Amino acid sequence: MKDIYLGVDELEAKLGGLHTEFGSLKLKIKELVEENQRLRIENQQLRKIFKRETIEVAVDTEPEASEEPADARSQERAETAASSPTGEGYDNLARLYHEGFHICNVYYGHLRMEGDCLFCLSFLSKP
Repeated sequence: MKDIYLGVDELEAKLGGLHTEFGSLKLKIKELVEENQRLRIENQQLRKIFKRETIEVAVDTEPEASEEPADARSQERAETAASSPTGEGYDNLARLYHEGFHICNVYYGHLRMEGDCLFCLSFLSKP
């Protein structure tokens, strides 16, 4: 009788260990599924950006019909950027933020998963 009790007790301990292992495996699977979903969303956002940038580069490289020299066009672009108080860099950061990425120094470049970020918004509201 004592041998049976010890055998059942040993089996119970093994089952407890297996239960713990299954729990840790479930947590690992959950983490991997969440990371996979986050990477899918980030990949989708990056594909949109890449597609838009590719289109913009194609449009920029097309020869213009005007007779205006390239130096004059470059100077005009520089004057437009200088006259804008925020500038092109600010516009690019605002665009990135609206596409779902952090622009703050805390999480820069990471995908925003939970709505607005106060750090990013405070940066965007600076004059």
